[in-house]
Amino acid sequence: MAEQVATNITWHDGTVTRDERKAVLKQKGCTVWFTGLSGSGKSTIAVALEQVLFQRGHVAYRLDGDNVRMGLNKNLGFSAEDRAENIRRIGEVCKLFADSCVITLSSFISPYREDRDQARSLHADGDIDFIECYVECPLEVAEERDPKGLYKKARAGEIKGFTGIDDPYEEPESAELVINTAECSLEESVQAVLDCLEARGLLKAD
Repeated sequence: MAEQVATNITWHDGTVTRDERKAVLKQKGCTVWFTGLSGSGKSTIAVALEQVLFQRGHVAYRLDGDNVRMGLNKNLGFSAEDRAENIRRIGEVCKLFADSCVITLSSFISPYREDRDQARSLHADGDIDFIECYVECPLEVAEERDPKGLYKKARAGEIKGFTGIDDPYEEPESAELVINTAECSLEESVQAVLDCLEARGLLKAD
């Protein structure tokens, strides 16, 4: 856990409750945390899911690994320490979004279990639903897709510490949802997440 550095600070409570937000938005907030190799389909599923949720009248927001690194986390690289800080920050952001009753879709490789577990703990501390969705995909399939050309660069030695090549990916041991994108279509993948949200009562306020 990150150490509290700032001193002389006090948490300032508001007067709007989470139940009041639920009543207005007619949904419960949560975080769906998509994790998996580069090229596994995390962002593709999240984009399609966000669109479906929007069309059904739900408030959802997508947080994507590359997008966040262009703003909030633009000062972080890809060392183990920076990756941990990257996930720590986004875990905190997801918690804030979900606390406001937004269905938050987080797409990050997040290769280390410890970092993902920390994000889960943050949500648990706030009594907020956290759904870890392992977007499973064999390395050879992800590498064949290689939508950004990153595996090719990693194999050529142009990228060091690339997950799946010369840096490990630690598979989830107890994810709420596992989607194998080598076997499931995009439509099936999106439906699997919707089914999970509906089964947990997260698409309604009560």
